[in-house]
Amino acid sequence: MSSKHDLPSWIQADNPGPWGIFLKQVDRVAPYLGHLSKWVETLKRPKRALIVDIPVELDNGTIAHFEGYRVQHNLSLGPGKGGVRYHQDVCLSEVMALAGWMSIKNAAVGLPYGGAKGGIRIDVSKYSQKEIEHVTRRYTSEIGMIIGPQKDIPAPDVNTNAQIMAWMMDTYSQNTGSTATGVVTGKPIVLGGSLGRVEATGRGVFVVASEAAKDKNLSIPGAKVAVQGFGNVGSIAAKLFYEAGAKVLAIADHTGVVYHQNGLNIHALLDYVKEHKGVKGFPESEPIDVDQFWRLDLDILVPAALEQQITRDNAPHIRAKIIVEGANGPTTPEADDILKEKGVYLVPDVIANAGGVTVSYFEWVQDFSSFFWTEQEINERLEHIMKNAYRSISEVAAEHQVSLRTATYIVACKRILGARDLRGLYPS
Repeated sequence: MSSKHDLPSWIQADNPGPWGIFLKQVDRVAPYLGHLSKWVETLKRPKRALIVDIPVELDNGTIAHFEGYRVQHNLSLGPGKGGVRYHQDVCLSEVMALAGWMSIKNAAVGLPYGGAKGGIRIDVSKYSQKEIEHVTRRYTSEIGMIIGPQKDIPAPDVNTNAQIMAWMMDTYSQNTGSTATGVVTGKPIVLGGSLGRVEATGRGVFVVASEAAKDKNLSIPGAKVAVQGFGNVGSIAAKLFYEAGAKVLAIADHTGVVYHQNGLNIHALLDYVKEHKGVKGFPESEPIDVDQFWRLDLDILVPAALEQQITRDNAPHIRAKIIVEGANGPTTPEADDILKEKGVYLVPDVIANAGGVTVSYFEWVQDFSSFFWTEQEINERLEHIMKNAYRSISEVAAEHQVSLRTATYIVACKRILGARDLRGLYPS
């Protein structure tokens, strides 16, 4: 990696982490960029990376320090857009990669945004609601100079939610002296949030999966489906598959894997998880181990957990006809190649899970106009954008005889670098 890329000094050359995966994906698209290839190095360097210290007084009176990040990868097409995740393993390489994937995702579906991402290294299970509020408000103040409705608009991600967005919006508004609903998306409805936002990413996964199934002559009713991850994205996707008549054979989450050969009752499982905080022990199922999960005979597999879940170790055993990536970066480049050789049709994250940022865009627009749409209008517009983006990318994949991931990067990188080329360099 070090011989091929001029890595930033804060990234380990021998272990670049998720950022290294993003760089490999950019390398694969470079031969298709034509005259825009002179700008490709722009994609390999984030525009801005901010690391902040977050000192907080805990409930017991002690002072704790947390490490926070906000990365703006590329702003050629508009203000930054991307979530904020709270996780004990968050690191700068991960946030850089997530910001890069947001650049690609926003451009792929034609949104007027650049890519950004944020994170805090914190295990939320160890802290009270009040402590999480203090962390959130201090983090927002620390990154306040680079975010804003026309600069960079955060949103929920792993372990963050509408309440955290409300605290971020309020903190930013207090610091600027006026209510700024458009500084974040994914807010509560009463504070300018959008109907359909909570379900948007999972709904987008389902819409794109349905389009991919048509291309592969698969019927969703009766299709054998498995979902890894049962958070906001995985649970909504599983629910929509179930309601459409698919057999959701297995669900995996951090507590374990549950399976039923005739399909799980997802409505009952959702109720169970609300009470038990995980799928383990669901009575209308049998437990299987993670290795068995990856070996299931499936029509559609949805990885909707964290990065680097499908690797060269488990990819050879996957027997799904279609993989639809609900998570960001769940498949490594090595696994990508293995799955391609096996004939697995893979719909990449940068198009499959773009439903969330699309409805975030709707929320941002509604906040500026103070005019709000019905949930039916939002879902119809989301479906229209997701289907059109998938179709456009499918055509590029067929034209160049490349994977859908590479095709998505071709479409997105041409838009980003085309904007960069037209804007030029200032000062030159």
